[in-house]
Amino acid sequence: MTDPISDFLTRLRNASKARLEVCKAPHSNLKAGIAAILKAEGYISGYNDGVDEQGHKQLLITMKYVDGTPAISGLTRASTPGRRLYFSYTDIPRVLNGLGISIISTSKGLMKDADCRRNKAGGELICNVW
Repeated sequence: MTDPISDFLTRLRNASKARLEVCKAPHSNLKAGIAAILKAEGYISGYNDGVDEQGHKQLLITMKYVDGTPAISGLTRASTPGRRLYFSYTDIPRVLNGLGISIISTSKGLMKDADCRRNKAGGELICNVW
């Protein structure tokens, strides 16, 4: 697998569309950081660590639904291994005129777009969520 973050986002998107209760993904600190931001913004109900049958760490994400519709209506990968997208804090694009969020990897850790503008930190645009 060449892009584990894209695989993680695709798992979330597919679980949301299939209305699954729990989504499983291989664990990494970056994926856990993305899940923490999604939980803080109300796109997922929760997440925790688990172990599969072979002893590998997994990230278990509890999906959130509002009256039967998924809380995540859109999820796109912005920066790819073949085309990295970096923005200064003044140039970070808004998602749906502020209705969605961007997740950005900065030197201060993973942040959503509003926090990057507030802390004057730019970085690599990981994904957009709405």
